[in-house]
Amino acid sequence: MALGKELIMWKYEKKLQFPVDIKNKNVKMAKYIITQNGGANGELGATLRYLNQRYTMPDDYGKAELTDIATEEMAHMEIISAMVYQLLDGATPEELEKEGLGSQYVEHKNSVFPQNASGQSFTANYFAVTGDYLADIAEDMAAEQKARATYESLMDLTDDEDILSPLSFLRQREIIHYERFKKLYEHYEKMKTK
Repeated sequence: MALGKELIMWKYEKKLQFPVDIKNKNVKMAKYIITQNGGANGELGATLRYLNQRYTMPDDYGKAELTDIATEEMAHMEIISAMVYQLLDGATPEELEKEGLGSQYVEHKNSVFPQNASGQSFTANYFAVTGDYLADIAEDMAAEQKARATYESLMDLTDDEDILSPLSFLRQREIIHYERFKKLYEHYEKMKTK
């Protein structure tokens, strides 16, 4: 509160950043897509990476960029989670087991759990926070490129437009994030050489 006025730092709109309306169950694609929630190149890792790295940025510009991108990555987690949930909707334990998701069912039924396509749970070992802002931003650029490449691989595995459309949107956002990090890196590189 500031002088009786509420300060709003962040506003959550109760809708997805990009609509997800998958009409056909596809357990195999759910298994693959979940990697963008809890895998090494996924949205959860990106969110945590950027939220933690922002503290060592040398100015408010860098802190704001990392905060903005991190909160958008949270929105991407929502999109991925909605996709996985819809792809698993109505799947039987037998269908899950057939596609290698039997252990998923045992612990989580048809819910969404942060893991990679091989079923390994998310780990903070997927990302680094070095304390060196240039090194961290260089890693962030690489992370965005790896996420883009993963989305492209996922897109190669389906011809279902209900799946391709949100994947394409997310892929494009990774390119935009990469460009924002590149601009930030160049800003700090110039700053450091002065």
